[in-house]
Amino acid sequence: MKSKNTSPSDRKQLLICRHAKSSWQDVNLSDFERPLNKRGERDAPEMGRRLAQRGIRPDLIMASPAARALATAIHYAGQLDYPLERLERNPLQYATSVPALIKILQEVDNRINTLMLVGHNPESTDLANALGHLMIDNIPTSGIVALAFSLPAWEEIGAGKGELLFFDFPKKQL
Repeated sequence: MKSKNTSPSDRKQLLICRHAKSSWQDVNLSDFERPLNKRGERDAPEMGRRLAQRGIRPDLIMASPAARALATAIHYAGQLDYPLERLERNPLQYATSVPALIKILQEVDNRINTLMLVGHNPESTDLANALGHLMIDNIPTSGIVALAFSLPAWEEIGAGKGELLFFDFPKKQL
């Protein structure tokens, strides 16, 4: 994830994705181990299909390694014909902060023009609000905020520099 490579584009696109609905059924599982519940297993593929219908083709999908986030990312990858071996598990996306997420973004290789981050709340909502100067109360489970940046390098990403492309979630009517 070096940021020194030259970019073929002066526009970056970031998809901030909150994991799909998870199960609390097994009280013996840690937060990290919680899987998707039935609704999550239904909503994640649907949201992946919606991304495909929009013509979204991520150059990189980066996910928290927590079970529910990783399962969500795998569903999205399947709908977007994204190779699972290229799905990056980033432990820094779990139990994190907005400044830590921005640092992750600033280190992304500039050859990546469309990046999908699959993570958790409240960090996903807070990151979208900070980067896009938005006022979203809450990104629902399986929700996706897409931002565009007129920047040649990820290292230039910062607060208020993103432009909202769309905000979609399972219960939103298209």
